[in-house]
This record gives sequence, structure tokens and C-alpha cells, in this order.
Amino acid sequence: MKKDDLEYVIIAGCSRFGANIANVLSLSGKDVIIIDSDEDSFRKLSQDYSGFKLIGDATDIDVLINAGINKATMLVAATNDDDVNIMISQISKVIFNTKKVISRLYDDDKEVVYKDFNITLLRPTSLTINEFERLLCIKETSNKNNNSFKSIKNDKISSLIRKVGAY
Repeated sequence: MKKDDLEYVIIAGCSRFGANIANVLSLSGKDVIIIDSDEDSFRKLSQDYSGFKLIGDATDIDVLINAGINKATMLVAATNDDDVNIMISQISKVIFNTKKVISRLYDDDKEVVYKDFNITLLRPTSLTINEFERLLCIKETSNKNNNSFKSIKNDKISSLIRKVGAY
């Protein structure tokens, strides 16, 4: 699937992660709808967000239908609950045959549930650890070159870790 094929995106969960994904996709010109059962969650969206908001439970098939799941080319399960993300992802993939499904997963032990569904997983903890290891590699390389690890700005490191570990 090419980037340009991602025309209509449903994001389930207006967590900080979900809101950031919605903002980025909206600003890039994609048609986006974000679903959350808590109307206050939508305050996390930027003022530039041009997509739609739907108050509802994304595990409810009728809510997904109202959100346009039948025409969605991608669904992102971005709630703060692994079990809810699993359910939303499986509904989207199995019942509605959504082309691209991405799900956030905190507990790696639950990965087995996704095994047969061709769902892309985002693991914030693993991403954060990978980034930390990469930064340590930079430190080791930097020390070998008699450079200081301080040459990497702390605010940049914090920003990277916040981005990959967004919740």
C-alpha cells in the first residue's frame, strides 16, 4: 500500500497518541475521523485539526459503521487499553476487511492475540527502549571520538522519547 492510498482514516481513541496521529494525518490532507467515548478527550486535538470527531464506543459495530468503516483504508486503535485495541483491531480487520490496521500495544504478552490478523503493532515501551539503546550507541561512539554525550541536546532526547512513548 502506498502512502497516497491512505485516504480515509479512522482513529479509535483520542488519547494523546491518537490525537497526535489525527493531527498529523489531518494536516497532511487525509480524511480523518477520531472516535472516543469521552467528549473531553477531543480537547487534545490541535486547533488545526480539520477532521471529524465522533463520540462513541469504537468497539460498537454501529459506531464504526457511522464512522465510515466500510470506506476506511486505515484504522488506528489508539486507546489506552490493550484489550480494547485488540477488539477494535480484530473487528476492523475481520468483519470490515480494513486494508491497514495499526494497534498500539503496551503488554507484549498480548501480541499472540494479533498473530493471525495481519495487524501492525506499535509498542511504545519497545520503541522507547530501542530509542534509548540507539542513544546509548551514540554516547559510546561519541566517547570514542572524544566528544561529549552532552553534545546531544537534552530537550531533543526528551522530545524523541515523548514521541515514541506518547500515550
